[in-house]
Amino acid sequence: MKSIDLMYQAMLAELGQRSLDAAWSADFPSDGRFTPLTVKQRRYWYFDRPDGKSGRTRDYVGPASDPEIAKRVEEFKAQKDDLRARRRMVTTLTREGGMVAPDRMSGDVIEALASGGLFRLRGILIGTIAFQTYAGVLSVRLPGHSIMTGDADVAQDFAVSREVGDSMPPILQLLQSVDPTFRPVPHRSGQAAFSSFQNKNSYKVEFLTNRSSDDYMDQPARMPALGGASADPLRFLDFLIRDPVRTVVLHKSGIPVTVPDPSRYAVHKLIVASRRHNDGQSAVKKRGDAWRAGIRAGAAMLPDEGRKHLKACLRTGAVEIDEDVSLPF
Repeated sequence: MKSIDLMYQAMLAELGQRSLDAAWSADFPSDGRFTPLTVKQRRYWYFDRPDGKSGRTRDYVGPASDPEIAKRVEEFKAQKDDLRARRRMVTTLTREGGMVAPDRMSGDVIEALASGGLFRLRGILIGTIAFQTYAGVLSVRLPGHSIMTGDADVAQDFAVSREVGDSMPPILQLLQSVDPTFRPVPHRSGQAAFSSFQNKNSYKVEFLTNRSSDDYMDQPARMPALGGASADPLRFLDFLIRDPVRTVVLHKSGIPVTVPDPSRYAVHKLIVASRRHNDGQSAVKKRGDAWRAGIRAGAAMLPDEGRKHLKACLRTGAVEIDEDVSLPF
C-alpha cells in the first residue's frame, strides 16, 4: 500500500477536529450548561438546557474521566463552526488525497445517526464503513474495490445502553428522514423486536451488541439507548469494540465517528471469517483456545504473502508491548 502524503494526513486531522467541534456545538448549544453527577460511585457529565416550558431537559455526555470531554466542557462556549471550509477539506482529501468517501446513502445514514446522538451515547461504527476510515487512521491508501458496501453496521455495549439513562430519538424516524422507505425488518426469532432496518433498495442498517453467551444467541437484546431498536448479539464483539478510536467519515463536511481500533478489527475479521467458513455461529469453547483457533483458521485463508505480513505484524506488536508470546500459527 502507498503512504498518504503528510499534507493530507495533517488536513484529515484538522478536519476531524473541526467536525468534532461542530458536532459538539450542535449537541450542546450555548444556552445550556454542563452538570456533573455521580452514579454508582462514578462521575459523569450531563448537559442541561431549557425545554421552552419553564423546565429543562438533561442529556448524557460521558464519563468525567475522559480527558477529551473534560477539555471540551471547559471550552465549548468558545467553539465555532466553519462548515464551508470543512466541505472543501473533505473534497480535497477524497479527490486529491486518495482517501475514501462512503456512498451517499451510507454517508447520509451515518450523519442522521450521529445527529441523533449515536456516538455521544458510545455507539461504535463497525463493518465496511468503519474500514473505509482506516486510510486516515493508518495513513495508507486503501484499495477502493475492497471497500464498497450496501449496509451500515452499528454496535453498542449492552451494559452501556442499559445504564446511561438517555436515548436517541426513534431510530426508524431518523432513518426515514434519510429515506422514507426504510422499514423495520421482522426478527428471525419471531419476537416483536427489530434489530435491523431496510429500504426499498435493500440497503440495511443493523444493530449489534456484545451479549453473546449461548443463552442469548439469536435473541434480540433490548437496548434502551438506541431509540427503540434492539440489537443482535455477535460473537467476539466485546473484543472488537474495546478501546475504540475517534476518526471522521468523509461525507459532506465530515462526520466525527467512533470506530474499532484497526488491530482489533483485523483480528476480529480473521476469527469471524474462519467461523463463518467452517461452521457458522457454532458454540464458543474456552475463549483463549477458540480465539487462537479462529486466528489460525483465518490466517490459513490468506495468500502466502498476506500470512507472512500478518506474522511480522504480530511479532512487532509483541516486541512493542515487551511480551514473549507464542504466535497462533
